[in-house]
Amino acid sequence: MIFTTSAYYILLIPTAILFRIVGPQVRPWICVASGALFFIYFSVTEVGGWLGAACILIFLWEAVISRLYSPRSAWCLVGVAASLCILGIFKYWNFTTGLLSAPFSRNSLVWRGAFLPLGVSFFTFEFIHYAVDRYYGRVERGTLGQYLAFIFFFPTLVAGPIKRFQYFGPGVEQPSTDWPADWNRGITRILVGLAKKFAVADLLTSVTDHLNRADIAAASRGALIVWILAYAWKIYFDFSAYSDIAIGSARLFGIRIPENFDWPYARTNITEFWRRWHRSLWRWLVDYVFVPLGGSRGSRLSVYVNLLSVMLISGLWHGAGLNFIAWGAWHGSLLVIHRLWTDWRPLHEDRTPTFVGLAASWGVTFAAVTLGWALFAMDLPTALFYYRRLILG
Repeated sequence: MIFTTSAYYILLIPTAILFRIVGPQVRPWICVASGALFFIYFSVTEVGGWLGAACILIFLWEAVISRLYSPRSAWCLVGVAASLCILGIFKYWNFTTGLLSAPFSRNSLVWRGAFLPLGVSFFTFEFIHYAVDRYYGRVERGTLGQYLAFIFFFPTLVAGPIKRFQYFGPGVEQPSTDWPADWNRGITRILVGLAKKFAVADLLTSVTDHLNRADIAAASRGALIVWILAYAWKIYFDFSAYSDIAIGSARLFGIRIPENFDWPYARTNITEFWRRWHRSLWRWLVDYVFVPLGGSRGSRLSVYVNLLSVMLISGLWHGAGLNFIAWGAWHGSLLVIHRLWTDWRPLHEDRTPTFVGLAASWGVTFAAVTLGWALFAMDLPTALFYYRRLILG
């Protein structure tokens, strides 16, 4: 992972110091220059070589078209459509054409040279946010430098958190001036993230490596449970580590970015889990998918359909595969079941939850989330085989 390489910190530390030294008019361009360097370097070394680095043209296109956005402008819709096309072509072309070709035993439509541009899932969502909010007049246009700094800010480019321009843009030119506190908290947060990654997540990898068909076939039910529990904690520590490093890195600049995790496994229902797990993505999905679909307005059935749709999109966003769609459907179904329960419960019960009740709610929620990780960790046939072995032995 990029955050664990020395190259990341060789870029981060001097850039954060320079950002603090220069004046407010220059600061955005420090973010732009360092972000472009970051994108090109890691695209060449980690992704698609110089062809991957050429994807920086996507940012230049966005910089041009974003200047045309205004409330109720058709250009905002063009920007949203373009961002969705970028995401679709690079991330879902092979998956979609593979599904279409499979019934006919042909794969001529599959683009064998396809690759994922660095951070495409995250920066396209930030493009869409800005275009939509400009369309509805919820965000000021900002300067070109502010917007380029927003989309090129390299600590959040790879794994989020997903930022909002109205909160990030002004902070670029007027960051916190408390150097000692910012650097103390920023470095501490980075070290916490690295500890999570190396001391916990990477150690659990030796356990989660057993989530393959051959090992599953030979394993006991107890081993299967241990493996999926290990994966649940591995993915939490892995992803929250990246968020910690990104948040800590931004703090070195004197910039605050959204928190992403808030003890999600301690929650007693699936709705609260999602409000605390990858919070920036959840808020994005609520604001730009759930609400436009109708949100909680309309009939109960429409609300349930909206919840399921949001989670199907969430699953597909996480990865181009049937297992991710199934994972999204699993969580969508859990959210619908919880909504059904909360719609029904007030009619039949009005009591303060007991400790036993809260413990049971936590246990059910944690078990449901953990079982769902099998769909995330394995391809769909292997995940279904895992469930069969877990149930039938």
